[in-house]
Amino acid sequence: MPVICRQVLKVLEQLAPSQLSEEWDNTGLLIGDPSAEVEGIMLCLDMSVSVLEEALEKGANLVISHHPFLFKPLKTLRFDSPLGQLLQKIIKEELQVIALHTNFDHAGEGVSAQLAKKLGLVDVKVLQPKYRETLYKLTVFVPREHESAVRQAIGDAGAGHIGNYSHCTFRVSGTGTFLPLEGTNPFIGAKGRMEEVEEFRLETIVPESRLGKVLDAMLAAHPYEEVAYDLYPLANQIKEHGLGRIGRLPEPVSLARFAEQVKKRLALPAVRLAGNPEQIIATVAVCGGSGKHLIAAAASAGADALVTGELGHHEAQVARDLNLALVDAGHFGTEIVSLPFLAAYLERALDAQQNNIFVAMAVTEKDPWQIV
Repeated sequence: MPVICRQVLKVLEQLAPSQLSEEWDNTGLLIGDPSAEVEGIMLCLDMSVSVLEEALEKGANLVISHHPFLFKPLKTLRFDSPLGQLLQKIIKEELQVIALHTNFDHAGEGVSAQLAKKLGLVDVKVLQPKYRETLYKLTVFVPREHESAVRQAIGDAGAGHIGNYSHCTFRVSGTGTFLPLEGTNPFIGAKGRMEEVEEFRLETIVPESRLGKVLDAMLAAHPYEEVAYDLYPLANQIKEHGLGRIGRLPEPVSLARFAEQVKKRLALPAVRLAGNPEQIIATVAVCGGSGKHLIAAAASAGADALVTGELGHHEAQVARDLNLALVDAGHFGTEIVSLPFLAAYLERALDAQQNNIFVAMAVTEKDPWQIV
């Protein structure tokens, strides 16, 4: 069964909801047909001619780029310009291009979350919250013999997450009654005859971003022609989305030692640091890409150091006055760590092996900056 581009957009929406995008951003399907069949997916930070050629060589007809290469409105489209040539070839080769930018930056498992994980931080929290995800209580009534299958299906789809526990549910037994009317095809009983069935009332919680997937899984696993279920929006909220992350190192180390750890864990030739090399670093803030606007927030949150990219002279001075050490690991180096996670997520969500598609990261994409 082929995967359709629209399905890819749906699973990306569950990971990084579009409402998390900044108003000035340009995310989603930038070029292509949402009904196109997807043969392979190429992931990159920036859409380019080299990425396009690699995608074509490997048989990928969908490219998911972190940065949107169509950002400002086009006033002209000239095929003798680099952007025009790229657009011409994308359209000619019938590629689909999706941008997953600030919505992925803000997402609970997005860029900075993956950077924090790569650096080994523990007790990680959002540094600058933007949005808290609404929780729903899902209650569904299931015949006793099918309760296990429905419970497993909704848990696998993302229901029932509480902290580090998954598949959390509550059930209570009872009796369901119904009268199948004309035009029905009841799973249990017969038309025109009142039925009483031993059922479980199964309850769980579902985050808003997983709601569609969970309901689809529930309906597919449930045996009834008409499924009785209730949804209640809850006042308590879980997932917090926003920019940057802050967490603790497993063991405090000097700034010089920490910078070496960053360089090694991110497989970089070098990093820049600002601060006293002997300063002890215990609490670390991170932001993938360019996080200079989070310097004050990091210091206010109690961070000893901020790891990000694109830091300059004035940012170093501001951080010094706030007693905040800086480790500049580059825009590319702090964002590329998110692509392996994205690849694994898509493979699971799209059941890639069963659907006979592949998800790959562009190997031709390199950091434009070099150390000499």
